Amino acid sequence: MHAQITRRTVLAGGLAGLAAVALAACGDDPDGGGEAADDEAAPGTVTMGPDGVQQLTVLVGDDYVFVPDSFTVAPGQVRLTLTSNAEQLTHNIRFTPGKGPVDIAEQIPILAPGDSETFDFTAERPGDYQYECSFHVALGQIGTMTVTAG
Repeated sequence: MHAQITRRTVLAGGLAGLAAVALAACGDDPDGGGEAADDEAAPGTVTMGPDGVQQLTVLVGDDYVFVPDSFTVAPGQVRLTLTSNAEQLTHNIRFTPGKGPVDIAEQIPILAPGDSETFDFTAERPGDYQYECSFHVALGQIGTMTVTAG
């Protein structure tokens, strides 16, 4: 006995194939590489560097958002990397003066599309600190760093 191939069989097989492709495209890594490399933490994940400094990466792109738009650190030294995935927009990052328990002066004043820069600062006092792209703050490009109580 052999099966007869019908339009319904072809359609069902095609839909199953499309579903498999769609599910594969829904992975965490837009490059299709699966999990992040061991030495590369997800944006906003705070890790401890070999020198004892907390470190994390914040992403910007051709929109007006930070990824993540919030993160939490412990009191102490912090190393923040701003990485641009943008093709067109220039960004910066600074802690908004007057929008935290104390002002943090360190910043990245300008970051061209596709570039990455790092700065270090000390998170001394617990509380919430607003950070912003001063070029796009009017468009809502702000975030919050929370410093926990030691």
